[in-house]
Amino acid sequence: MDDQTRIEIEAAAFRRLQKHLMEDRTDAQNIDMMNLAGFCRNCLARWYQEAANARGIAMTKDEGREAFYGMTMAEWKANYQTEASAEAQAAFKDSHG
Repeated sequence: MDDQTRIEIEAAAFRRLQKHLMEDRTDAQNIDMMNLAGFCRNCLARWYQEAANARGIAMTKDEGREAFYGMTMAEWKANYQTEASAEAQAAFKDSHG
């Protein structure tokens, strides 16, 4: 496989992951993803921003999130975010606090 084809396949896989998280599994909360996998949508948005910045493209944290989420964080929270359970908050604090 040549490099360009590999890059295109990697990009397609990323777009599918993004679609899965943003459309198919809006019920999966970021805190639960962090507790289980150690990353969430915000991490992916930050990695997107960091990749842009590394290539000389100015992008803020909020712009990276909007690019990944397809909406502002305020819109995402209003539409999909639920209150984290006490158990999820405790698990997050134990592993990331």
